Amino acid sequence: MKTLEEVLEKWEPVIGLEVHAELTTLQTKMFCGCKLSFGDEPNTHTCPVCLGMPGALPVPNKAAIESIVLAGLATNCDIEKHSMFYRKNYVYPDMAKNFQTTQGPVAFCMRGHLELDVDAKHAGERYGVDKMSAGDETENITKTENGYRAHVGITRIHMEEDAGKMIHIGGGEGRIAGATNSLVDYNRAGTPLIELVTEPDLRTPEEARLFMQKLRQIYLAIGISDCSMEKGSLRCDGNISLRKRGTTELGTKTELKNINSFKSLHDGLYYEILRQAQALEDGEAIRQETRHWDPSAKRTIVMRVKETADDYRLFPEPDLAPFDLSDEFIDNVRKRLPELPDEKASRFEKDFALSRYDAIHLIEHRETCNLFEEAISLSEDKSADFAKGLANIIINDISAWLNADDDNRIENSPITAQRISDLVNLSVSGKISKSQQKTVFQAILDEDKDPAVIVKEKGLEQVSDTGAITAVVDKVLAENPDKVEQYKGGKTGLIGFFVGQCMKEMQGKGDPKLINQTLASKLNS
Repeated sequence: MKTLEEVLEKWEPVIGLEVHAELTTLQTKMFCGCKLSFGDEPNTHTCPVCLGMPGALPVPNKAAIESIVLAGLATNCDIEKHSMFYRKNYVYPDMAKNFQTTQGPVAFCMRGHLELDVDAKHAGERYGVDKMSAGDETENITKTENGYRAHVGITRIHMEEDAGKMIHIGGGEGRIAGATNSLVDYNRAGTPLIELVTEPDLRTPEEARLFMQKLRQIYLAIGISDCSMEKGSLRCDGNISLRKRGTTELGTKTELKNINSFKSLHDGLYYEILRQAQALEDGEAIRQETRHWDPSAKRTIVMRVKETADDYRLFPEPDLAPFDLSDEFIDNVRKRLPELPDEKASRFEKDFALSRYDAIHLIEHRETCNLFEEAISLSEDKSADFAKGLANIIINDISAWLNADDDNRIENSPITAQRISDLVNLSVSGKISKSQQKTVFQAILDEDKDPAVIVKEKGLEQVSDTGAITAVVDKVLAENPDKVEQYKGGKTGLIGFFVGQCMKEMQGKGDPKLINQTLASKLNS
């Protein structure tokens, strides 16, 4: 296959997402009083309503309606006051009643949008961005100093009920193909589920990943779901097609089904772009089909030919009356909106003079964002230097440690907000160097001790005594008269040599800033 860069010269990817989120913070299912619970004994939370027994009538969960309206307000959607539920019919045993209750053409939430910040590291996936200057606009993106910002439309967020869980026995991969028999657990059937559908505004796998990640941040912030991709309470379907660059007609799309990680979403779409481009250039037709991303084989596999809307035989749910949401209901939900991720990032920029890059990366994960806020609240130093130092250690050192192992979690580690605040204070105040800060951070993880204790035990505190540093500087300059002459002759880059020699004399404990100042004073006098 060609590389992505080669493919993008001729073809333009068009990507849309369908993101499903279970409302796991609720107590009961969407249309009955069965308990919501993950991991319990199979089929222990069922009743005549969620099993579709004759004569059992559904009753809508008011808290679920409030949650989807909250999600719509948080994603800039218009809240539709009038909507209704439909029956989506299909032949598959994960719903005992053989249909799923869902919303029709008009959902509770319509016509929203999110803004994505794509940094320079990942901007290269978007064709032509490298030729743009900051402030330039094209299609739905605006070039920024550190990448670009993309406007992504949201078609709708609709409410439906989740299906039961199928377990396929036999076969090589636990999938229905090749299985000898299948088991079904209806505990999950009827769980309140919201589905967000984007406009086909995404053009790169990285934009899709960032959208999914940002939506997860929002849902966690408003508290409607635990958004666990491992447990399946947040999952995504990716629709992708290619068209020749410069044309507007959409190509035939394929759907990647039930993606359960950010990496799989990115890698699956990336592969599909290359696969479809190769097929089209070989004269093959792209079929509308559902495909599965196999991360071990690093390829997509056909699951089934894609159903159309007609296949589902949608018709209004006769057992549920249409919904009419009042202005009072919507306003009461609006009052529950917390500070959203974008608002938090803007506050970090304004209050702590952080760059947009730092602010966006701090809010990327709740753990690191909460750590930043708590650590800065514990410090008497609220300067821009302290905030920048704190942001750096969280974005670089702590995030690297978290990403190194899936089991690494701040709450179960020696890392505390007080320790990180104290460590950054030691560095910003000049008591330890930046390299020593990394040493102390690793020691916190290894030894579970406070930074001040580690610095004392390892003798890491920097020497900031002016007299001691001046004596060392004088000694180094006296021992290197030839280099002093070269410096004064214009080779000012030798300042690094002199600093290194001074640090060597002081066994790495000299204050680099004070050493630089003293050297500059001596050499330029």
